[in-house]
Amino acid sequence: MQNHKNQGFRAAFRNAFLGFHYALSTEKNLKRHFAAGILAIAAGLILQISLIEWCIIMLTINTVIVAELLNTALEYTVDIASPEKREMARRAKDVSAAAVLVTASCSVIVGLLIYLPKILPLVGF
Repeated sequence: MQNHKNQGFRAAFRNAFLGFHYALSTEKNLKRHFAAGILAIAAGLILQISLIEWCIIMLTINTVIVAELLNTALEYTVDIASPEKREMARRAKDVSAAAVLVTASCSVIVGLLIYLPKILPLVGF
């Protein structure tokens, strides 16, 4: 097994990008969250949101993506530590998935709070 502890700065970034690419290419939920983030960015461009709203949207997108990446890493770790089916392993995975659900749900609320006041006047409300 290769030790990644004392690798150079460029190697650390390369490994991080490889990890992100692997997760994005294999994890359906991460693909969905990533696509939703792109849609949120497109909506921000179209609706010309303010600088503070951009900061909030970008932090929200980041939080959901990070939660999904951590959930994926935890699921891989649990699978290594407990290859056989165990109740506690399932609970760990369920709780990790719940963290993503809470984060994604909050991001929808943030999106509604930022985008709805800009969309409603455009549709006559």
